[in-house]
Amino acid sequence: MRLDKFLKVSRILKRRTLANEACDTGKVFVNDRLSKPGHKLKIGDIVKVEFASGALTFRVLALNEKARKEEADSLYEIL
Repeated sequence: MRLDKFLKVSRILKRRTLANEACDTGKVFVNDRLSKPGHKLKIGDIVKVEFASGALTFRVLALNEKARKEEADSLYEIL
């Protein structure tokens, strides 16, 4: 699954355009490497998203493109 789509489906970022902007401005890292919106995520990847107030680091547990709001928090584990 694409990185920008995962960030939206998992409800970490509200919209896919915000996920694209975060990746383009260098605020998203996958396995300690700067990543583009089209990066293909795999289960077990460690993702770090930098916000103005701090950073969120999480591990990808599942890839589900059609996850409902209730299932969103089961897609990742905050580290």
